[in-house]
Amino acid sequence: MPIEPALDLQITRLLRVPRARVWQAWADPGHLKAWWCPRPWVTEVRAFEFRAGGAFHTFMRGPDGATSDNPGAFLQIVPGERIVCTSMLLGDWRPAHDPWMPMSAIFTLADEAGGTRYTAQALHPSEEDRARHEEMGFHEGWGICIQQLEDYARTLVA
Repeated sequence: MPIEPALDLQITRLLRVPRARVWQAWADPGHLKAWWCPRPWVTEVRAFEFRAGGAFHTFMRGPDGATSDNPGAFLQIVPGERIVCTSMLLGDWRPAHDPWMPMSAIFTLADEAGGTRYTAQALHPSEEDRARHEEMGFHEGWGICIQQLEDYARTLVA
């Protein structure tokens, strides 16, 4: 999907791990909680119905007691290739009430150079939401999570 610079943020990395392991780390909530947010924050996976229309809810807690509650829904799952989710809907296509960070996210995986090209794209409804997400540290935070994903996926047996 082409990026619209005024509304979207994107980060891409070449992970030195096979795509099957990256998918495995993503597709199981037990694995997801190991890498989903930058440490020392921790993730509780409250809902993970890995299907189109399924609930996707993570709750993150920082060492200082700060929290981030992130209910949403999966929009599309293409096994081994693509995950699309949003904060603007809840499970079973129920509209979300005033999400704190309105966005949809697209995660794609592709084989490249013996590893996995991993791309994460955040789509926002307004330029203001995009700017707020970037100012919150989108590139640094999502970059840390991608590194944690790569490190964790290396420990998995496909």
